[in-house]
Amino acid sequence: MSENPIQPQVRAFIDAVTESGQIWALSAGDDWVVVDSAEFADTDALPLFSTQAGAQALCQEEWAEYEPAAIPVAEFFDKWLESLSEDEVMIGIDWNADLEGAEIDPFDLAKLMADKEI
Repeated sequence: MSENPIQPQVRAFIDAVTESGQIWALSAGDDWVVVDSAEFADTDALPLFSTQAGAQALCQEEWAEYEPAAIPVAEFFDKWLESLSEDEVMIGIDWNADLEGAEIDPFDLAKLMADKEI
């Protein structure tokens, strides 16, 4: 994680998903959007969104066949977290259409979310 204790974008994401109980990703069946990390060499990043609209905004051009898919926060902890960490995949937080935004390690994100007492 960066030197900032919690980046504002990460804090806003955590607040939104802990309130809604859902995290949004882009999927086409069993296929999920994963891209090269902008911050970390030789690392992939999974874009996650706090809202369906945020995820929907990226479902165009090369990702037009993808759709926003809701992941319950409990499922993220139970099924996704360990796999993402083992695969050394970072989390892209509420990226814009240019794939710009914060990146965070999955366990760092989970720890911050747990501290929020979801």
